Amino acid sequence: MDPISIAKTTRTPRIDFDFSSNQFVIAGESYPEDVSAFYGPLLQRIADFFDGLSNVEISFRFELIYFNSSTAKIVMELFEALEEAAVSGNQVVITWVYEAGDDNIRELGEEFSEELSSARFILEEQAI
Repeated sequence: MDPISIAKTTRTPRIDFDFSSNQFVIAGESYPEDVSAFYGPLLQRIADFFDGLSNVEISFRFELIYFNSSTAKIVMELFEALEEAAVSGNQVVITWVYEAGDDNIRELGEEFSEELSSARFILEEQAI
C-alpha cells in the first residue's frame, strides 16, 4: 500500500502513514472545516490495511497540539481500530505526545487510553 503524506495546514495536521514500516503519525492542529472529507479516506485506508493483519508491530504517534470535538471523535475511532488490531495479534504501540505544561492534551490522551486493554499506550512529554 502506498504511503500517505499530507502537509499540515493552519486547520489540518501533518499526516505521515507509512504502511510498509507500519508507522503512522498525526501531528499539529486539527479543526478541518469538513472532518469527514479530511479523515474519512484516511480511516478507510487504515481499516483496509489492518484487516487481516497479524503478528506485526504497529506504531501510531499522536502529536496533536490542538483539536476540536469533531476530531476527538476521529481520534476515538483510530484508538478503537488500533485496539482491534492489537486484539487480532499485533503489537500496537500508541504514543501520545503533549507539550510540557499542556494538561488538557495530556488528560485527553489519558482519557482515550482508558478504552485500551491490548494496545500499549505511552504518554510522552516534550519540552516547549
